[in-house]
Amino acid sequence: MAHADLKPNNRPLSPHLSIWRWGPAMAVSILHRVTGDGMALVGLAVLVWWLGALAGGAESYAMFAAHAGAWYGRIVLVGLSWAFFTHMASGLRHFVLDLGAGYELDRNAMWSWLTPLFAFAATVLFWTAIALN
Repeated sequence: MAHADLKPNNRPLSPHLSIWRWGPAMAVSILHRVTGDGMALVGLAVLVWWLGALAGGAESYAMFAAHAGAWYGRIVLVGLSWAFFTHMASGLRHFVLDLGAGYELDRNAMWSWLTPLFAFAATVLFWTAIALN
């Protein structure tokens, strides 16, 4: 049968998210991708701005520091650090899975729950350490 002979209703359909049962492993996988994209887009923009401010001199850096120290700048920086710790913890979890360990359902679910909890705790500890200095 030629490709042109296929009717639209006979084509195979890709599974949609609505047919899959949501679980912690799926949520961590999606969160891993979202945090990676967020760091690539927002984090890179902040890094380039910071480097440009360093190269631009004291006045340029003072403007960057004013925005970074404002409430909205701190939200962005805390969000980026949370994204970093989330992505790192999820990456380490994935590395262990790539080694062939942790595929047991209970163990996989446990590490899937611990991944965002670790990221939250690491973010709090990171910003607490910064605030104390």
